[in-house]
Amino acid sequence: MTAGTPGTAGKPDGAGDGVEGGDGDGAGIAEGGASAEAAAAAPASVLGGPAVTDAAAEVPAGSSGTGWKRPAPTLTTDTARPEGGGRAAPGDAPAPARQWPLLTVLTLAGIGLLVVGTDPFPQAFRIGAMLVGAALLVGAVMRRALPSVGMLAVRSRFTDMITYGVMGGLIVLLALMVQPQPWLKIPFLEEVLHLTVT
Repeated sequence: MTAGTPGTAGKPDGAGDGVEGGDGDGAGIAEGGASAEAAAAAPASVLGGPAVTDAAAEVPAGSSGTGWKRPAPTLTTDTARPEGGGRAAPGDAPAPARQWPLLTVLTLAGIGLLVVGTDPFPQAFRIGAMLVGAALLVGAVMRRALPSVGMLAVRSRFTDMITYGVMGGLIVLLALMVQPQPWLKIPFLEEVLHLTVT
């Protein structure tokens, strides 16, 4: 090193810094027994930076050195399959066959919407709405009767049955009571309908 090099306080010519020179018997090691690696980190410690110790240098990169384990994640990244949510057909069957309960419900509901949309005959809106409600009722029955219904299973068996059954029953009931010329007259429900519509 040349004279006046920073980091060699008190030794302007760099003598005894352990990097250059030395007589081969350890005289070239810096005072205090520091190794060449610690001497290389000396400028950072002199200027106020963190000092590197031999213990920190001995820990391999990527190892923790302690028994610390990663904490459990705070967000749930996956959910359990709902009860009865397995395949409705063997695994070697084609995909539509494995999901036939869901396809049945969707097909019935699609036919009902098609009837309502095209209006091919008188009272078609009533028949189409009843088909949509019947599709949900069929879904409730399949959810109860079949052990596995594939993607038709959304929540627990009881919750799915109640949801499909109540929604399907309400749609069918309202389709029967819709004006004009309702097919079903329930005075109490007619008053409720008049109050909600008007």
